Amino acid sequence: MRARTLLLLFLAIVLAGSTAMLARSWLQAQRSNQIADAAPVAQSKPARSVLVARLDLKRGQILRPDDMVWQVWPEGGVDKTYIVMGGERTPDQLAGWVAKNPIASGEPITESRPDQVGKIIKPGDRGFLAAVLRPGMRAISVPVTVTSGISGFIFPGDQVDLLLSYPIPAPTPPAGSEANKPTYEHKASQTVLSNIRVIAIDQRLESKVGEAVVAHTATFEVTPKQSEIIALATEIGKVSLALRSLVSTVQEQEQAAKLAEAVGAGAPDSPIAATATYTIDSEISPLLPKRASTPADGKETLATGVVTILRGSGKPSESKPSEPAPKGS
Repeated sequence: MRARTLLLLFLAIVLAGSTAMLARSWLQAQRSNQIADAAPVAQSKPARSVLVARLDLKRGQILRPDDMVWQVWPEGGVDKTYIVMGGERTPDQLAGWVAKNPIASGEPITESRPDQVGKIIKPGDRGFLAAVLRPGMRAISVPVTVTSGISGFIFPGDQVDLLLSYPIPAPTPPAGSEANKPTYEHKASQTVLSNIRVIAIDQRLESKVGEAVVAHTATFEVTPKQSEIIALATEIGKVSLALRSLVSTVQEQEQAAKLAEAVGAGAPDSPIAATATYTIDSEISPLLPKRASTPADGKETLATGVVTILRGSGKPSESKPSEPAPKGS
């Protein structure tokens, strides 16, 4: 009887201990759930957008707003040199800057600062003009006026033709001719260089949207030979600029490709455009005398355009136009 009582007592103690342990575990689980519910939920950081190149940018290329685009970038991969949306820089503010080094499509654009080396450089910074020039090219400036500079509507990055207007000296009268024989000094205009790039207007290497600047000088990117031509052209006569379309013809594209190939081949030079044209004043107005051809004795004669026939009475009875001088003579 005593053994049975002890067994029941033992079982009661075990059941009570198990119940206490289960109750304790349940209370700890409930407390943990309450603490987890009360803890703030960690907020995920929003993705940031950085400025990247829309297409491949070449070294020395002047940037335009359309060359850049915002792209979502992982938060952990945003470098301090990247241009982030909402910062101090926007694509419009970077217009006129220059790619100091090649930038691949989709690659982040980084700004060059005194404490860091970037992919683009700001106008006016040291080394900007040298970064604008392509390998083997030179920079040269020419004076322009309101009319010769197209009323301020030429901007850095545009392509232009260089026109030269100058007088053609009158021919020297042959020996034994009348000293007071009338002479006429013709004027001509010639396309000296075609499709050259403007890299600066006055001392400004960038332009603001919608702003026209009446310039006094224009700076071009040219080959060494072209720089000699321009330097001499400014001494011969008046230089004017003709703005070219952004859309090139097939022939112009072929010429540009040949020049680029020559520059890449280590021969950055080109003569006067093979397709250069010229116009003489007599082609504009039929009232002006034609420029005469050079006879066999090497002396030029002046064609008046009219031959007068004198008959026996000594009075002019009939006149007729002379044969036109050969074109281009």
